[in-house]
Amino acid sequence: MLPETDSEEDDFVNSYDADAPLIRGGGRDDCDCINTRTIFGLMGFLGFAVVYAMRVNLSVAIVAMVNQTAIPQENNSSIVEDTTCPMEIKQNKTSPSISGDFVWDEATQGLVLGSFFYGYVLTQIPGGRMAELIGGKLIYGYGVLITALFTLLTPIAAYWDLPMLILVRILEGMGEGVTYPAMHVMLAHWIPPNERNKFAAVVYAGSNIGTVISMPLTGWLCSLKFGGGWPLAFYVFGILGIVWFAFWMYLVYDKPSMHPRISTKEREYIERCTGLMEKAPQQRSLRATESCNDDDDDNYQIYMSSNTRTTTTPSIPWRSIMTSVPLWAILITQCGQSWAFYTQLTELPTYMNNILHFEIQSNAVLNSVPYLTSWLVGIGCSAVADWMLERRYISTLNSYKFWNSIASIIPSLGMIGVGYVGCSWQWVTFMLAGVGSFAGAIYPGNQMNHISLSPSYAGTMYGITNSAANICGFLAPYVIGLIINHNETMLQWRKVFWLAGGLNIAGNLIYLIFASADEQSWSRPENQQIENNREGSQRRRNRKELNNDNEITT
Repeated sequence: MLPETDSEEDDFVNSYDADAPLIRGGGRDDCDCINTRTIFGLMGFLGFAVVYAMRVNLSVAIVAMVNQTAIPQENNSSIVEDTTCPMEIKQNKTSPSISGDFVWDEATQGLVLGSFFYGYVLTQIPGGRMAELIGGKLIYGYGVLITALFTLLTPIAAYWDLPMLILVRILEGMGEGVTYPAMHVMLAHWIPPNERNKFAAVVYAGSNIGTVISMPLTGWLCSLKFGGGWPLAFYVFGILGIVWFAFWMYLVYDKPSMHPRISTKEREYIERCTGLMEKAPQQRSLRATESCNDDDDDNYQIYMSSNTRTTTTPSIPWRSIMTSVPLWAILITQCGQSWAFYTQLTELPTYMNNILHFEIQSNAVLNSVPYLTSWLVGIGCSAVADWMLERRYISTLNSYKFWNSIASIIPSLGMIGVGYVGCSWQWVTFMLAGVGSFAGAIYPGNQMNHISLSPSYAGTMYGITNSAANICGFLAPYVIGLIINHNETMLQWRKVFWLAGGLNIAGNLIYLIFASADEQSWSRPENQQIENNREGSQRRRNRKELNNDNEITT
């Protein structure tokens, strides 16, 4: 039985029919139906799959969009053949060149592909803060919808004008930029701490599955003659995004207290474990069936409970957030991981083409294998992490550090190894899809650390770190271009791989030293108000003492 409140949310919940369809009717606690947080996780997973499909489809479709034969080619006779692999190692048969509709050189293609990320960075922090203020459901849902709408407009913009295409891609990136911070806010409200690792791994792994599906499907759609081929890739995924939005708006709610079809038992379990409910004697019966695995079962705090909600929105403690050393530790390790990720995403195809003479982009299935293995390993690592935490084999902080080290060090060694395995594209693929698959351990690593530091401001904090990480990712292709500088040799590429691996490992070292899993003192709005009141009282006392001293002196 939940505590009686006069909140608008509880009035909203009670106004619904107890026998409403879908997951469970209210009050039917003995129903063995799927629970509401599982539905939320499934919809979040599909949402990320859709937005990432819309995000990466251009990287495949642009091959069909561009008329490669019409682009003037430079004379590459200056390249020393001994520093590249012989042409005979090429194992696959590439398809004939497609005469696309656009004559874009490599610089223009890079501008088109990169324009998405300019918008993506802009909305990270605003998206997280808006999700904290008005709820993650609307921000996440409309973020996917906006991405879908501009995906549908991409072929029209491309035929219209190049600047219009770049603008559409920027706006598409702005829509997708809010999704990760908004989901972080919802995870803080919906998922108990002992379930967050594997739950977040499944939800965020939608990005890997979206990539795995989008690449080969886009390649197939581009090969069709119907509708011009490549525009179908944008129409199909854009329509999927709109369909997903309709289901999301009906099935998902911001908090358990707002869900009209959640069972009483599940709501009590979620709110007690996340600290959203006051402790009450009648809640003891819940412990017999579901446990939060707290060190002290009686030691859970009141946090934004229905009886303590304030009508005013607390100001965000920007100074405390920006000077938080543990947050900076997350930011730095994410920058190192992002640098390595963008090196693999944007530069490995060039390496395999120019050095191994293997056109990896012509084989979309092969290009998607690393994302599939990373998804599988990520879910496995997250399940093991939650099991270790549940059994008390490891503390939360040590769990973050251990899995973040796995996600940083092992893939970095695999990337460095790419430069030393010679001309075997099979070994290169093994390094990326096998050794590199441990990058999936990032989910039980630093990804959930924001929520531990501050459930109230997890969205804003994730927006800050993800913005910084993506900015570092943008710098990677530019710096790599300076290193290579038309000197396509294995020696130069080894420098690229060492740089990516070194930054990733160095970022993890900083994380090991300064990371924390303790909720910060400025996290809770009520604590912030108490601190503000204490500072105000101290200032008033100081002024009073100063006035008394002046009177005595006079």
